Amino acid sequence: MSTDNRARIADYLSRFFPVQDLKDDDDIFALGFVSSMFAMQLVSFVEHEFGITVDNEDLELEYFRSIDALDAFVARKLAVPVPQ
Repeated sequence: MSTDNRARIADYLSRFFPVQDLKDDDDIFALGFVSSMFAMQLVSFVEHEFGITVDNEDLELEYFRSIDALDAFVARKLAVPVPQ
């Protein structure tokens, strides 16, 4: 997992709610920080920031619920070769 990716994710989340007290494995949905509208913004951020495509089968809450989960998801997506 990339420290740089983790920092980019935390920086993005800090624009919307206080992440200084947020642990990397804290569930941002359970804590009430995320609405359905913000969830879609989060998907858009991941796609644009990391240059990946979030497919329909990727729209699982478990991939987006924490900084750790987002970091692992991004790392997995970046590791998959893009078909040419």
